[in-house]
Amino acid sequence: MSKLRVLVLVREGNVPPDSLDGFTDKESDPWKAEYDVCETLRGLGHEVLPLGIFDDLAPIRAALQNFQPDITYMLLEEFYGVVTYDFAVISYLELMQQPYSGCNPRGLMLSKDKALSKKLLMYHRIPTPRFAVFPNGRAVRRPKKLEFPLFVKSTIEDASFGIAQASIVHTDETLAERVTFLHEKTGGDVIVEQYIEGRELYVGVMGNTRLVTFPAWEMDFGKMPDESARIATSRVKWDRKYQEKHDITCHAAEGLTELQQKHIGKLCKRVYRALHMSGYARMDLRMTPSGEVYVIEANANPNIEYGEDFAESAEAAGIPYESLIQRILNLGLSYRAAWMG
Repeated sequence: MSKLRVLVLVREGNVPPDSLDGFTDKESDPWKAEYDVCETLRGLGHEVLPLGIFDDLAPIRAALQNFQPDITYMLLEEFYGVVTYDFAVISYLELMQQPYSGCNPRGLMLSKDKALSKKLLMYHRIPTPRFAVFPNGRAVRRPKKLEFPLFVKSTIEDASFGIAQASIVHTDETLAERVTFLHEKTGGDVIVEQYIEGRELYVGVMGNTRLVTFPAWEMDFGKMPDESARIATSRVKWDRKYQEKHDITCHAAEGLTELQQKHIGKLCKRVYRALHMSGYARMDLRMTPSGEVYVIEANANPNIEYGEDFAESAEAAGIPYESLIQRILNLGLSYRAAWMG
């Protein structure tokens, strides 16, 4: 394996230290994924330069000129605080003829826009919940095709931002209240989709042209109150005390037949290709009690922190963490960007 110079792009303030010594889990949470990737790359023998970015591309240009990386590892999930601008950073790297890890600009742009991605999925006859978009500043009028209960969320925000138990609505009054709340909170449009009761599944996909899928992982909602909707709210995903209190875990999905596993794998590959994705991604699915599978959304460049669901499912597929990080690097090096001719 050749040793490479790797520039690692992270959010400003998330440049990881050289060691975890002296840091609590809470203190390291914001940059744990960045630490795991940088430490693993160094362990693999690569020369690593982490670079914090917020609202200026000049440091990237300087690093490309001075450090002359063989590849840039993309861990930046936003630019200037805007989550949909990550595709622009990758576009800049392509303009600079710099190989990078993770998804290409088109795949990032399509998958980050929940409304646009759902339109593409419906065109390809990929099962996804019925939905409607409520533009910011417009009156909230529910289309007749949308029947309660409904799930209300931002069209662009990720990481369960703005998702709570109140996101599931059962009346036109609570629908209008929640849409207005998100309009004010995010400043953007809101998507409202049919709520699918059932299991919450996550499936990792890797590849550029030849794709592989990992075993389905499941969000286990443990001992949450019966009246609570089984959805991945901000508290469910990020609040450790809440997770421990209700025994909320993420683990390999149990009880899936071989036929169901094959169907899920093929479905996720179809989504990946329909959205022009590359590198690696995580598909969020819901499976009804009768076994129907719906695609909720596709997540390009998901969290690859050690111990999180993507890395855990990769390990279940026989890919340990060090190999996973190297594979992501290799996929970046082999991706054929337009500038390569």
